[in-house]
Amino acid sequence: MENRVALIGVVVENLDSVAELNALLHDYADFIIGRMGIPYKKRSVSVISIAIDAPNDTISTLAGKIGNLPGVSSKTVYAKLDSDK
Repeated sequence: MENRVALIGVVVENLDSVAELNALLHDYADFIIGRMGIPYKKRSVSVISIAIDAPNDTISTLAGKIGNLPGVSSKTVYAKLDSDK
């Protein structure tokens, strides 16, 4: 299966889910290009962006697991890349 490049946007409203989120990201570390987390204390949320290069099924599975955590939302955006590169 061909790899795709994607960005998973995550909003964490329940800080009790952070440990489980970090464990998931550790499990998928081989696919993660990089990540950036921004704690927004004024609103008691964290905003995280995860750049990933993986098969589509892997990206969908990770995003689904993240979105199923209590108080955590995720959305995925896929890059439109030529497969010849």
